[in-house]
Amino acid sequence: MGKYQQDVQTLLDKIGGKKNIQAVSHCMTRMRFVLVDPKKADEKAIEAIPSVKGTFTQAGQYQVIIGNDVANFYQEFTKFAGIEGVSKDAVKNAAKTNQNPLQRIMGALGEIFAPIIPALICGGLVLGFRNLIGEVDLLNGGTQSLTDVSQFWAGLYNFLWLIGEAIFHFLPVGITWSITKKMGTTQILGIVLGLTLISPQLLNAFSVATTAPADIPVWDFGFAQVQMIGYQGQVVAAILAGFVLVYLEKFFKKICPEVISMVVVPFCALVPSVLIAHTIVGPIGWKIGDFIANIVNMGLASNFKLIFAALFGLLYAPVVMTGLHHMTNAIDSQLVNTYGGTNLWPMIALSNIAQGSAVLAMSVLQKRNERAQQVIIPACISCYLGVTEPALFGVNLKYGFPLICGMIGSACAAMISIGTGVTAMSIGVGGLPGILSIFPEYWINFLLAMATAIVVPFVLTFIVGRVKLSKEDRIMEPTPAVASDITTPAAVEAPATTIMLKAICDGRTLPLSEVPDDVFSKGIMGEGMAFEPTNDTIYAPADAKVSVVMEDSRHACGLQLADGTELLIHIGVDTVDMKGDGFTLFVHEGDTVKAGDKLISFSPDKIAAAGHPKTTIFIVTEPAGHNKMTFHTGIETKHGETVAAELA
Repeated sequence: MGKYQQDVQTLLDKIGGKKNIQAVSHCMTRMRFVLVDPKKADEKAIEAIPSVKGTFTQAGQYQVIIGNDVANFYQEFTKFAGIEGVSKDAVKNAAKTNQNPLQRIMGALGEIFAPIIPALICGGLVLGFRNLIGEVDLLNGGTQSLTDVSQFWAGLYNFLWLIGEAIFHFLPVGITWSITKKMGTTQILGIVLGLTLISPQLLNAFSVATTAPADIPVWDFGFAQVQMIGYQGQVVAAILAGFVLVYLEKFFKKICPEVISMVVVPFCALVPSVLIAHTIVGPIGWKIGDFIANIVNMGLASNFKLIFAALFGLLYAPVVMTGLHHMTNAIDSQLVNTYGGTNLWPMIALSNIAQGSAVLAMSVLQKRNERAQQVIIPACISCYLGVTEPALFGVNLKYGFPLICGMIGSACAAMISIGTGVTAMSIGVGGLPGILSIFPEYWINFLLAMATAIVVPFVLTFIVGRVKLSKEDRIMEPTPAVASDITTPAAVEAPATTIMLKAICDGRTLPLSEVPDDVFSKGIMGEGMAFEPTNDTIYAPADAKVSVVMEDSRHACGLQLADGTELLIHIGVDTVDMKGDGFTLFVHEGDTVKAGDKLISFSPDKIAAAGHPKTTIFIVTEPAGHNKMTFHTGIETKHGETVAAELA
């Protein structure tokens, strides 16, 4: 009889039986199901199972949180159910069948742009700073800029264009690379394809509009001529070309014998892709991109532009919650390429600010609720810096009225922004720093819109909250310790029953509430903290036994201390998708480690390139009788030296 026999039987029954399971896998803490009919899953009954700590649905997957012992639970479940488990990628692919076509398209766009966004943000900041020193007349009575009076600033102004051009003009290279990375094909071929789209031999895309048709160079094949036009800054054309390459490579890999695959496949995939890119999908993509940009620009410049702005400002936050907002990255890039600026991006930044201001009002209303503050404060900061998901899901959606108040404030600010012609030179950082992306001549107008996005949601949320919020919401109630199925590791023992856990890495500690994963941030797995590492290695916080290791993905491990306390260390968020790339294990299940021993090393660059945070989670999954747990957050740490937590 298995350890989880009864729980396994109940889960299979309450999830809708074997016939309702399309695919199943697991990660370090959760069972991941793709269900034929998600409505058949009895969520309340499943969450009542002793081994289950919670459930949620994400990206078409029904996830059941088990804890450190999920591998054993998974083995018993698949054996009892008579189901063969599949890889996480297979589950992810199967989950897409539960999404409608629009959701799949938006999801694909999100995955394509996610690795590129850090570069876009950097480019936006660079161009914003370049604009500040070269285009704003700050000196001599408002008649000269810094570059006019200083050779140093003039040299820096010219130098920074090197970065801005690399990011925004050569954007097709990043897009075609990202597509091949997402689709699992040869990434260097994607890079080469992108380079052929922006080759210096071609007429620069930004010069096409001012070049007479007769002066555009051509490739002359005798029976046909092809214009030698580049696709600098083009988004849709690059996306279409990237997918042509991907599907050609997959086709030739399927039909080509392995012995000659290395020679034949790259040639047969790349050469036709480049030809098709310049003769078919490039021109089509150019037209589609221009059409989308023109439609949006018409809406922003028409007599109904204030209505358009109000609707965009009102609905952008709910759109973010659906994931459909990824499309705006492509639209913004196309607007910048076509018109030299975008009116859309300022409204996105204002929506970030508006939702953050609603959260700020909640912070004032719940100033005596310490537990709420642990979620609200980091969510507010991230919102003001342009990342709204923690605020939307952790605060505003939870209570409802802050979300609506933020939407109203965003709509008001968007109308001011569009009504006064605020234009951004590029996609930059959202939220308050978004002003660096705005052309300087519109700064005053944008500041007025920003003030509206701060004041209106704050006042509305505060007024409504005074009526809506209960006393329990305003004032913290004692929070019981969260226990789980799995025991936690302890570190160096202090007087009698107190255990001192040392820092697992160099870096800075964060409250668990700042982790962008509800399973961890809401304490479902147990109490704990997070680290923002500045090194690339994770170390044991105490003498312990390695209780579990993810051998395939190598991104997490569990430790068990001598007194039965169990710890979970999880490097990054959603890094299970990396399938172990960039991670190195120094331990295996059953090993004994001393405090300070190496556990796992990781590549921060590869984690960033995969579009994941490197935030490392440290959870006490089984307190083993320790009723008081203290986690020292907001401090700088040195592995093996700094005391990060105390269990008493």
